[in-house]
Amino acid sequence: MTLDPALGLVVRGLLCLLLLWACVHKLRDLGAFATTIEQYDVLPRGWAIVSAPAFAVCEFFLVVGLFVPSAYRGAGIAVAGLMSLYSLAIGVNLLRGRRDIDCGCLGPGYRQPLSGGLLVRNTVVIAAGLALMLPESGRRLSWIDAFSVAAAGATFALLFVAANQLLSQEPRLRMLRRIP
Repeated sequence: MTLDPALGLVVRGLLCLLLLWACVHKLRDLGAFATTIEQYDVLPRGWAIVSAPAFAVCEFFLVVGLFVPSAYRGAGIAVAGLMSLYSLAIGVNLLRGRRDIDCGCLGPGYRQPLSGGLLVRNTVVIAAGLALMLPESGRRLSWIDAFSVAAAGATFALLFVAANQLLSQEPRLRMLRRIP
């Protein structure tokens, strides 16, 4: 199995956008992100203040790694690992029945409670990171690939934003279902 080079560019570009968004929102308010980490209650007390900037820096370096031709495969594995770590923290808290915690995914001012939908979304991101391990096919890129990559990137970015909007509305939808 091989990865088409145009699809590889789409995956790398989307992962870069996702990680850059995550990094920027964390850096905009490290204190709020540290508070979010504390609410997950999976790290020892006091580690959130150190781990908040560490996560942001890690995401930044993954963005850089995804751009470097000789490093993007390793960066893809690291993306999968980081998203697995985030998913583990979400899963632990869902098992504890703690859905009211803000996932910290969208940054300050955007509240998105924990849900199984986040685990599904993260699984897609993990699969995308791991897909970069596939060898690229020998097909050469052509001029039409530029349009295909741009259209696919825009489409997937819009789908991701729409999915996040739907996931952020899940508590309201659950409440509406209870109304007769």
